Amino acid sequence: MNKSSIKTQSQAYTIGIVLAGLLVFISSCATYYEKSLLFQEQFVQGKFEDARKTLDKNKRAAKDKNRLLYFFQKGVVLQMLENYSESNESFEEAYIFSEDFQKSYARQAASILSNPTTMVYAGEDHELVLMHYFKALNFLRMNQFDEALVECRRINNKLNLLNDRYEKKKNRYRRDAFALNLMGIAYEASGDVNNAFIAYRNAYEAYDEDYKVYFGTEVPEQLKKDLLRTAYMNGFKEELEKFEGKFSMKYVHEEKAGGELVFFWHNGLGPVKDEWSVNFFLVKGQGGLVMFENEELGLSFPFSTSSNGQSSEGIGDLKFVRVAFPRYRERKPYYRSAILISETETYPLEMAENINDIAFKTLDDRMLRELSTSLMRLAAKQAAEQMLRKQNENHGALLSVINSVSEKADTRNWQTLPYSISYARVPLIEGSNPMKLKAFSPRKSRDTEEVFNFQGKTGQTQFYIFNSLESIPLNY
Repeated sequence: MNKSSIKTQSQAYTIGIVLAGLLVFISSCATYYEKSLLFQEQFVQGKFEDARKTLDKNKRAAKDKNRLLYFFQKGVVLQMLENYSESNESFEEAYIFSEDFQKSYARQAASILSNPTTMVYAGEDHELVLMHYFKALNFLRMNQFDEALVECRRINNKLNLLNDRYEKKKNRYRRDAFALNLMGIAYEASGDVNNAFIAYRNAYEAYDEDYKVYFGTEVPEQLKKDLLRTAYMNGFKEELEKFEGKFSMKYVHEEKAGGELVFFWHNGLGPVKDEWSVNFFLVKGQGGLVMFENEELGLSFPFSTSSNGQSSEGIGDLKFVRVAFPRYRERKPYYRSAILISETETYPLEMAENINDIAFKTLDDRMLRELSTSLMRLAAKQAAEQMLRKQNENHGALLSVINSVSEKADTRNWQTLPYSISYARVPLIEGSNPMKLKAFSPRKSRDTEEVFNFQGKTGQTQFYIFNSLESIPLNY
């Protein structure tokens, strides 16, 4: 056998080994999603004990690249099982991990861009914020108001840190209006009406300036009432008159004869991530300038190879690059609205947080921030492939396969979040308070009712969470 034949066989063997490794890489991803699918099916069907057991069987998940999702999912399942203390232990694990990860963000960012599917999942902005909402809710269920307020403050701190990281690049999810609202509710329940008023006022501003504009969520009427009431209770006459004018409402104070119920309705399921690809044509200009363009989407990104220490020799020869990005697919909730009915009154459950819209907008903002960097990375990879082909066709073909397989979007996300959060504040009398939740579907014949009985106690605010997991299935 001559040297040329040996060399050819060696190259073929090397290519075969690398391709086999790539196939193992692809199948390992599929295995993770298959395990996740079993959990999701159990969760959606309300088999929470089975879902917990499925998580517990996969103990390794608490230490691998998907550990954040593991703690998120377990925290939600334990909350569904009313194990509020254990649920918070899981969310605290998620919090500690996210804090450690943010400290090494700069180092991780470069790695994520090279192959995000193989890296530790860091969480989307709204996911990192909402874990504190779930913790706060657990504490409220256990009447631990100070601890709930700590989680509300953590939400604001987290958003400040995230937004500082983006420098001057726009981020629409800069304040969480519902978290501020929840903070006011917790302060008032603990008897601190001064801080409750401040939190309600901040929540109103966030709804009016951000949520209404970016996420289509109006200021809840209940928040307006709470703001007026706490202004009155604090003796803030000017503030009371100002907000009465803004809301076109006249406040009439009524002493509370009993306790109160704050009822939270988690409706539907949040979106899931999918993958989509965008082709960009490259136009080479003068002085090392390369322009990435997609006329259909109206996108154009200039990149100067000379100022970034890159060579335009290979890049300039390219015609286009394909970029894979994650995108969300909406899981529309089955129920469009709901009301609480007491023996004397009806209370609408008002939307306070549209998680679905927030998820879509925050992902869009992130993609715009990262797009130009991703484009240059891919162009450089393809340029290296072309240059290698000139030296060795087989090695160039091998690199082409590697580049093609590795260009995948990261489709991981927290899939047990609700589509939206709505709430109502209901006065309770001392003793038994029969109540009914009525949820409305597109077809009246499929409306549903749930019956409750809350025990009221004078001066006490109690909290309740109800989950409607029904949603319209995705068609793949």
